[in-house]
Amino acid sequence: MPIFYGKVALIDYLKSIKTKNSTVGFIPTMGALHQGHLSLMQQSLAENDYTVVSIFVNPTQFNNPEDLEKYPRTLEQDTQKIAQLNDAIIVYAPSVDDIYEGKVLSQDFDFDGLENQMEGKFRPGHFNGVGTIVKRLFEIVTPTNAYFGEKDFQQLQIIKKMVQKNNLEVNVIGCPIFRESNGLAMSSRNERLTEQQKKQSSFIFKTLTEAKEKFQTDSPKSVTEWVEESFAKNPTFELEYFQIADEATLTPCTTKNKEQKYRAFIAVFINNIRLIDTISLN
Repeated sequence: MPIFYGKVALIDYLKSIKTKNSTVGFIPTMGALHQGHLSLMQQSLAENDYTVVSIFVNPTQFNNPEDLEKYPRTLEQDTQKIAQLNDAIIVYAPSVDDIYEGKVLSQDFDFDGLENQMEGKFRPGHFNGVGTIVKRLFEIVTPTNAYFGEKDFQQLQIIKKMVQKNNLEVNVIGCPIFRESNGLAMSSRNERLTEQQKKQSSFIFKTLTEAKEKFQTDSPKSVTEWVEESFAKNPTFELEYFQIADEATLTPCTTKNKEQKYRAFIAVFINNIRLIDTISLN
């Protein structure tokens, strides 16, 4: 399996194997790979001539230094999982210096307000970091198609916006959320949960599913209040936010419009480990 630790070698290799009509699928990850990541790779393998996976814990998208420090780094296990899936997948596992060349700074982006909601409110600078790393990786890999999980739905919309505003020639594809058998959305951060905490965290998706049912008949305000009360009664979790938003603009939904698509977004802490999830409400 080809593994590259530097962008120059990766770029040279891709030039050597690609033809004018070759398609390249790309999955950017921060490692600690799980079945959700592998499903993105499977889709890319089915739809492209070549598949590239990057494994890079990006420092500029962490507003909490402790979170960056504790983020799981499992490169050896990750490359084993990829090789078991398909040993023709190309892996790019750069150093911070290979990406940032001595200047670990975010570019400033305007995402037309998408960055000011939810994650953007609670993680200042986060989406500038995301935009910076994804744009840089797109420039290095020059993919035809790039695959992202819908668990980070706000991030998906922001990357689509960044591609549009920067006229990048890449097709951004959102893929379904992979869940544990108890409904917990698969995430690299789940590596930090105990088995007991994983079981308890089924409460998040259970609550989202009930909120979806209530949304069919109740107002956005009453659904939000119900979710907040549900978490207030469950001392295992600290609810950071629950928001019902328009899928396209991510602006909060105050009154329902049949023509629009809505989605619920949630972020909670369990023992200082932050988990996010989302569900379509239509």
